[in-house]
Amino acid sequence: MLAVIGVGLLAGVLGAILGLGGGVVVVPALEFVLPHFGHPITIGQAVAVSQIGVLAVGLSGAASYLQQGLVRARTGYLLSPYTIVGGALGSFLGLVLPAQAVATVFALLLLYSAYNLLRGLRRVEVERPPSRLVPPAMTFAGVMSGLLGIGGGTVQVPVLNLLAGVPIRQAIATSTFIMGLTAVGNALVYRAGGLLDVRLAAGVALGVLVGARAGAGLQSRIPAAQLKLFFSLLLIFTAGQLLWKYWA
Repeated sequence: MLAVIGVGLLAGVLGAILGLGGGVVVVPALEFVLPHFGHPITIGQAVAVSQIGVLAVGLSGAASYLQQGLVRARTGYLLSPYTIVGGALGSFLGLVLPAQAVATVFALLLLYSAYNLLRGLRRVEVERPPSRLVPPAMTFAGVMSGLLGIGGGTVQVPVLNLLAGVPIRQAIATSTFIMGLTAVGNALVYRAGGLLDVRLAAGVALGVLVGARAGAGLQSRIPAAQLKLFFSLLLIFTAGQLLWKYWA
């Protein structure tokens, strides 16, 4: 349980700083750490537990960002229906798809998101007109959040920043706000499917709640370019770990 809380703490800090919900840390970390403590776990169970961590990041991190005035609340309310519907669909897919397929999709998504962010490192952080691709892209983010337990931030942050024209800090804050709404429905689907371990989820949520508050405070002190670079490197590393485990 201490290891689970530690995973949640790390996920909360990184999740709030980068706007990715912490699932990118929770899912692979639980899979790699828990077997060493005699508690093997499938990727489906890890994804289910991660949904509670995503919800905790959304509640804790968004509260801090709202106080700082970084959340685009109107944008969040307009786009959250797309992610909620997508999340319910993705959660259903997570119950029926084989583990190797889920892990592979997870890894490919992380690599694509890292590429998009690295490509946009030199973009000027100013307002830009939103693209018509934003609604379908946010629906896809919801599907990925439900399927992979990542909060959707790995898609939402690049979409909000690169397609919707929202500066990176506000994109991260708004993504954190949206992911909390999406995770509620996702967690209910996984609970109904029998994959959600409430005890593990409580440990992750406890660590995440503490870490997310600290992460939201640290985010404003880190330059935008460094945020994008660090986010991208983290995604690439996690993708490599997953592909190695399931294909090597």
